[in-house]
Amino acid sequence: MVIRLAISRGADVAALILSVGVCLLAGVIGSYFTTPNIATWYDTLQKPFFTPPPWVFAPVWTTLYILMGISLWLVWREWKSTETGDARLAFKLFFMQLGLNVLWSLLFFGFRSPLAGMIGIILLWIAILATIVVFFRISRTAGLLLIPYIAWVTAASALTFGVLILNP
Repeated sequence: MVIRLAISRGADVAALILSVGVCLLAGVIGSYFTTPNIATWYDTLQKPFFTPPPWVFAPVWTTLYILMGISLWLVWREWKSTETGDARLAFKLFFMQLGLNVLWSLLFFGFRSPLAGMIGIILLWIAILATIVVFFRISRTAGLLLIPYIAWVTAASALTFGVLILNP
């Protein structure tokens, strides 16, 4: 029994590390499109007065990716014990929004298109909201862990819109 409990805990820790790692990997992929275009393009744009200082973005996104990973792990743990249809839908929505997260970096920074970025971030926001709703049905904590993410993406949407308007 002790061995089975230790194996179970080890699997939980591995799943947590994998969940957080997948989310952080999305951030790394997004930064592939973002980083080279900051000094060469983004810094030349007019930005709204509420634009955060550049040093804020990396720690905020890192924190959000970690919270997303923990949230995903909580849903995985619940699915592992119940295998509900809600959890399958939650996984699909989660990975869709994670893909849209990376896509936004490609659209806005990679393609240097505030308009494409605006369209992408609207789709991302909707996908995050849908994910939160489904996550809440499975684990209240998992849903709550995504609230800072949608709040940040809401602010990023306003910032994207501001850049779009100020740089016709």
